[in-house]
Amino acid sequence: MGEKGWVQTDFGWTAVDSAGADLLQVFDAETLLTMRVAGVDEAGRGPLAGPVYAAAVVLDPGRPIEGLNDSKMLSERARDELAPLIRERALAWCVASVSVAEIDTLNILNATMLAMRRAVDGLGLLPDLVQVDGNRAPALACRVQTVIGGDAQVQAISAASILAKTARDAELVRLHDIYPMYGFDRHKGYGTPDHLRCLLEHGPCPEHRRSFEPVRQAMGGPARASAGMPGAQAKAAAASYAMDALLPWSDLDEPPVPAPRRRRARPGG
Repeated sequence: MGEKGWVQTDFGWTAVDSAGADLLQVFDAETLLTMRVAGVDEAGRGPLAGPVYAAAVVLDPGRPIEGLNDSKMLSERARDELAPLIRERALAWCVASVSVAEIDTLNILNATMLAMRRAVDGLGLLPDLVQVDGNRAPALACRVQTVIGGDAQVQAISAASILAKTARDAELVRLHDIYPMYGFDRHKGYGTPDHLRCLLEHGPCPEHRRSFEPVRQAMGGPARASAGMPGAQAKAAAASYAMDALLPWSDLDEPPVPAPRRRRARPGG
C-alpha cells in the first residue's frame, strides 16, 4: 500500500502517492541500476535555538558503507565515524542550513523545506529521483518521493540524516563557545529542563528562535518568565517540548487545500 505525502509548491501543498522505501514497486531492477537516487533528511526542526540543517546524498553502489541507519538510532561516536566515510564514498553530497532569522521569518516548516532545496541544489548533479524522509517534501526539478520512516529504511536517507545531524551538532558546539551560559554543547538547543532553566535565567541570545513559544516567554525577562513557569511546570513543559522535537513529519496535520482562484471577468469581456 502506497504512502500519502505532500509536496510544497508555489501554490500550496500537492498530494502525492509514494510507494515507500521499495523502489521495485515503481521501477524495474534494470532501470534502478541506471538511476541516480538522492536521499534527503533534516536535523534541528524541534530545537529552540540554532539553524535547521538538511543534507542530500547520492550513494555509490560500488562503494557500500556498512552501519548506515537513522542518525537518532546511532551513538554520537558512530555518527562521527560514519560521516567522513559518507563524504568520501558518496557520488555526491551536500549539507545546507537555514538561519534562525530565516526560521523566524518563514516558520520552521517552510524553513526546513528551504534547507532541503538548498541541499539538493548543492549536489552538483540532478538526481533522477529524490527520496525525502517523512511525508513532506519541497518541489524540486526532478521526481520527488516521500518515505515515512525513510531514515531507517533507505540507506541514502540514512546517510543524509547522519550528515545533517553531525553538521548541526558541530554548529551548536561552536555556538556554545560564544554563548556558554546555555549549555548548547549538551542539549544541542533542544528544550530540555536544563536549557529552559538557562533560558529563563539569562533570556534568549541571538541564536534563539523567537517564533518558538518558550523563547517568546523568556523574552519577558527572567523574573516574569519564572513567575509564569515555576520549577515543576518548567520541567513538564520541557518534557513536552522535547517530545515534540522528536515527532516525525507524519505528526503534522494534512495541509489545507487552497480554494480555487477565480479570475474576475472584465466589464464587456
